[in-house]
Order: sequence, then C-alpha cells, then structure tokens
Amino acid sequence: MPARAGLDTNAVVRAAAEMADADGLHPLSLARLAERLGVRVPSLYNHVQGLPGLRRALALYGIGALHDALASAAIGRSGDEAVFALAAAYRNFVKAHPGLYEAMTRTPPGQDAEVAAASAAPVEVVQAVLAGYGLQGDDAVHAVRGLRSLVHGFVTLEVSGGFGMPLDVDESFRRLLRTYVAGLRPAPATPPPLPGQSAGRSISR
Repeated sequence: MPARAGLDTNAVVRAAAEMADADGLHPLSLARLAERLGVRVPSLYNHVQGLPGLRRALALYGIGALHDALASAAIGRSGDEAVFALAAAYRNFVKAHPGLYEAMTRTPPGQDAEVAAASAAPVEVVQAVLAGYGLQGDDAVHAVRGLRSLVHGFVTLEVSGGFGMPLDVDESFRRLLRTYVAGLRPAPATPPPLPGQSAGRSISR
C-alpha cells in the first residue's frame, strides 16, 4: 500500500481514534494502524512514542473533544437545563466514541501533568454551570464528582448492554438527573415556631 502523503500526528491520532471507536481500544496496535495509514510501523514513531504514547495521545485528544462537546452544550443555558444538557452531551460522547473514552479512563490525570492540565478544562465547564446553584469550594467538587459518576456509570452500563428490561432508557436517565439536580438545592429552612409555640413542640388543646 503506498504511503499516505502529508501524514502528521493529528492524522495518526484521528485514525487511531476511529479504529478504537469501531473495534475497541484493546485490538488497536501499531501494526494495524500503520496498515490503515499505508506506512511502516517505524514511521509511526515520528508521531507517537509506541503504543503507550499512542494511547496517551488518544486520551488527550478525547479530553479535548469532550471539553468541546460540554462547552457547546452549556452555551446559552443555566440551571437545570444546563445540567441536563451537559449530561446528555457527556452521554452522547461516550456512546459515539467508546474506544476513545476508554483511552481517557485508562490514563489517570494524577500520573501525567499534561493530562491533568487538559482534564481541568471540562471540569471547569461543569463547575461554571454548578456555580448557578451557589456551590463553591468542596461542595462544588463533590457535585462535579457526583455528576460525572452518575453519567459514567449509567452510560457504561448502557453501552455494555446492561439495561435488559424493556423500559425506556432515556426516561430512566431523565429521572436520575432530576433526582441529582433536586439534591443540588439547599434544604428549605425550618420555619420559625408560631407565637406561643416552642421549637420542636406543638401546643395541644
């Protein structure tokens, strides 16, 4: 197969992402990627540092794509509408890019400074939306973790065929999100006691 002219790192990573999404991350190899691109395996080392480097590049590429999807979903929205839009964008991303998403989850940010810096961008989008609920500091971090865990767990089960009952999966997702956003709001304050009534006790006649 003739070598592809003008091959660059972006083209290598995009081709690898397409293969991972179509066939899964595990079968992806430098040999298969080189065959797809019409080059010899050593040529790929001009763009990625072996298979580990390719998977790292896929993680960075996926994080950037997820950030773009979340940022686009949040534009012009606030409150519950924005949270629902973010969750839907996240879910749709994973369903459309299962191999790319797997590469992202297999590259923990804590072990790579560049991946950690890239991972901060989508988190900031979510934090900006959740700020509308008055969440700051630790409360905001807990809320971000909760939303990510909610969507990740749901869509991971979904793409693996974990929801076998003949019931609308979209409705299950909506109900789950409604419960989540209800928990973001502060509990209503306890009303003051009525005149002549002490707190915690009622007057019986």
